[in-house]
Amino acid sequence: MNRHCRGFGLIELMIALVLSLIVILGVVQIFIAAKNTYISQGAAAVMQEDARFALSKMVQEIRMVGMFGCLGTITDASTANDFNASQITPIRWDHANLKLTLVTTDVGSGGGAPTWTVVSDCRTSATAYTGVRVPAAGQMAFPIRRLIYSFSNNQLSMGTGAGNPTLAVLVDNVRAFDVTFGVASSATDIAASSYSSNPTDPALIRSVRLTLTLFDPKNAVREQTFNVVAALRNRLL
Repeated sequence: MNRHCRGFGLIELMIALVLSLIVILGVVQIFIAAKNTYISQGAAAVMQEDARFALSKMVQEIRMVGMFGCLGTITDASTANDFNASQITPIRWDHANLKLTLVTTDVGSGGGAPTWTVVSDCRTSATAYTGVRVPAAGQMAFPIRRLIYSFSNNQLSMGTGAGNPTLAVLVDNVRAFDVTFGVASSATDIAASSYSSNPTDPALIRSVRLTLTLFDPKNAVREQTFNVVAALRNRLL
C-alpha cells in the first residue's frame, strides 16, 4: 500500500484527543471563572445597594433629629403626654437590645402619618398634638415622627409610632449593626472629639456613626462592612 494513502494511527488519535480535551477543559475553566466572577459581583452589588438604601435613609432622618418647629418652648397636648419626654431624648441607642430610636421632623411628604404634629404661629405659641393636626390660619404644622430601627435575627427592621410599633423588615442578611456618637468636649465645641456608644450628656452629641455589616447567604462574596457618619443639624437638649 502506498504510504501516502495511510490514515491516522492510534497514537496520533490519542494525542489529538488529549489535546482536544485540554482545550475543552481550559474553555470550561474560563467559563466557570467568568460565571463565578459575575455571581460574586452581582452579590456584592446587591449588598452595596442594600447598605446604601438603609444608611442613606437613616442619615437623612438623623440630620433632622431635634428639630421640633420654629420655637424652643412647646406645650405638650398629646394624648399620652409623651411628647416632652421625646424632646428630652430625641435620639437613643439601646446597645443591649440593639435598637435605635429617633424623634425627627418628617422628611418629605411620603413619610406616612406623623406620631405628633407641632402647630405653631412661630411667634408666641407652639403646641404638640398626637397624630395629624391641621393648622389654623396664620399657623404652621410640623409633622414629627418617632422611628425605631431594630436589629435581630439577621434583619434590620423599622417601625414608626409611639409605644412599641410594629416593625417591618428593611434589610435582610445583616451580620451586625452598631451605633456610636461623636461627642464634643464641651457644650461650646462644634466638632466631636471622641466617640461613645452611651454618651452621658446628649447635649454634647455632634454626630452619629452607623456601622452595618452584610453577608451573602450563598457565600459568593465575603462579608462587607459599611460605615457612615451623619452630623446633627440641631443641638440636642
